[in-house]
Amino acid sequence: MDDDADPLMVAYLERREDLLRYFRARLRSTDAAEDVVQDIGLKLTRRGQDEVIGNPSAYLYRLGANLMLDHLKKERRVARRASAWREATVDTEGAAQASVDEPPADQVVSARERLRLVIETVETLPPPVREAFRLHKLEGLSHAETAAAMGVSRSSVEKYIMAGLKSIVKRVGR
Repeated sequence: MDDDADPLMVAYLERREDLLRYFRARLRSTDAAEDVVQDIGLKLTRRGQDEVIGNPSAYLYRLGANLMLDHLKKERRVARRASAWREATVDTEGAAQASVDEPPADQVVSARERLRLVIETVETLPPPVREAFRLHKLEGLSHAETAAAMGVSRSSVEKYIMAGLKSIVKRVGR
């Protein structure tokens, strides 16, 4: 060990994995534990070396516990702020709650028009293409499940789906 090395930093580097396990168990989050242990290291680099610490290990855990509490307090503040924001941006007139962040009326009208065009296009598809499209895209069946339901090969289903999508993109756009 270098004579000029900070004993507290040496203790930190030796116990880093133990600190991670300790704070991971308490925070139930690897990411949060990593943040706390990294913050311990940052605090150590910013402190003066002339301060003598009698029990470096105890000091590291105490410092980490304080940082963990700060982390938890910050999370609670953020959650309270988010909750207050949701309450402030929701109009509770009547039974329905309308969010202030609803899209403008012209976007709603445009989306409805595009949906109408998609439905019309799907209705004009040849029967096997329409059936494959309905089973896969609307009912959520996999290509293999769709093929089994239709009694065709998986390759056929893939071709049907592509044909349906091409027709929709051609008529409606992306």
